[in-house]
Amino acid sequence: MKLKTSKIEVKHLAKAWAAITLAFTILFSGKITSVNSALIIFLISGLTVGVAFILHELAHKAVAQYYGLFAEFRSDGKMLLIAIATSFFGIILAAPGAVMISGHAGVNKAGKVAMAGPLTNIILAIGFILLSLIIGSSMLTDFGKMINAWLALFNMIPFSIFDGAKILRWNKKIYTAMLISAIVLLVL
Repeated sequence: MKLKTSKIEVKHLAKAWAAITLAFTILFSGKITSVNSALIIFLISGLTVGVAFILHELAHKAVAQYYGLFAEFRSDGKMLLIAIATSFFGIILAAPGAVMISGHAGVNKAGKVAMAGPLTNIILAIGFILLSLIIGSSMLTDFGKMINAWLALFNMIPFSIFDGAKILRWNKKIYTAMLISAIVLLVL
């Protein structure tokens, strides 16, 4: 299945990826001792947070399009600025945007579309754990595991517009399994 996209969506994804990468680079700026270390932290942030975010959103999009729904990501400029601004204070409040979906989904399809994002982050966290077993623990593997587990857990919040609310409405057993998986991965 080929994902249908637009130039506008690609622009929004790139803008959100860049802002999130910059925010996490600023957050970890205490570890920057040179231009080289700044570049390394920027690259690690882009490869971990950036990829985690992009793949999370594209997973929602892919499942929605599989079910014949229109789905495109739109960034939220104000929230991207908030993410960058809060990173200077040692925290990041990030809600970079969302995949806008239209069409009739129903509880079953909506639950599966919602599940795709956090499940992607769970799989990525496991991948980073396996990578750390192969190449050893590093800033890349540790941060990749942590950010993906955290994103999965955060998105499992069972309220309002969060993925967790839609998953819980659809299937309580799957919600519980994913919640426990995200917690276990975060603790590891």
